[in-house]
Amino acid sequence: MQPTRTLKTVMAAAGVLVALLSGHTSRAQYEERYVGELGFTAGGAHYFGDLNTHGSLRAVKPTVGIFYRKYFNGYVGARAHFRYMALGYSDVYNTNDFQQRRNLSFNTHLFELAVQGDFNFFKFEPGSQDNRFSPYLTLGASAFHFNPYAYYQGEKYFLQPLKTEGQGMAIYPDRKPYSLYGLAFLIGGGLKYSLNRRINLGLECLFRFAQTDYLDDVSTTYAGISNFATKPDGSSTVAAILQDRSYVMGTPIGDAGRQRGNSRDKDQFATLELTLGILFSSYRCKF
Repeated sequence: MQPTRTLKTVMAAAGVLVALLSGHTSRAQYEERYVGELGFTAGGAHYFGDLNTHGSLRAVKPTVGIFYRKYFNGYVGARAHFRYMALGYSDVYNTNDFQQRRNLSFNTHLFELAVQGDFNFFKFEPGSQDNRFSPYLTLGASAFHFNPYAYYQGEKYFLQPLKTEGQGMAIYPDRKPYSLYGLAFLIGGGLKYSLNRRINLGLECLFRFAQTDYLDDVSTTYAGISNFATKPDGSSTVAAILQDRSYVMGTPIGDAGRQRGNSRDKDQFATLELTLGILFSSYRCKF
């Protein structure tokens, strides 16, 4: 009989332990925590600088991007954002007499890697009923690659190697070839809306202050056609022709030393993008 009582005692103790464990588990609460967001962006980009001095929006070009955002709480996040955009402008859009006579133009493909901090004005909790929308401010910096080009007689020519403002010429010792890599400071804002617990939608406008004045290959003064080498037959090279395209409009105006651009101000560019974000979450026990 003793073994039987011992077995019953052990089974009863096991039952109590299982009950206790089951009760603790049922009382435990798990919290869903958003840890990151993989997103995609698409929209328009625009350039502002020596060819577009009045903030015109007549040459909007496409931009696309991909980003990863890290959430710290309902108000603050940080992200890395890679973008491709096309930029360009032409003096044909200008109404100023000098700019129309100047007749310069450029296009470039720009690749940008930005680091941004996002600051929500309202608490943002994806999937909730009360905190699924917020305007936000974003600040950051970026590094980018560009390479301005123009067309002449149907042919595409990259402008930086042509040294259109006399970069590298002995007569202009202070003018060095500009880098095709640049830095920019970013400021912008947007709106975000949580469609559900896994998808965010948004709209963002972002303005950049580039630390270069050569996005458009225009900055200082004309080098002067006489300072460019000629071909063996005595005709002008492509560099000499593209440094002063005012001949198309009449008498050329590109005398050496005459103002071609404004070196006091750097170039800028901006984007307006729709955003789609896919959320990643983790679960943790609150006890």
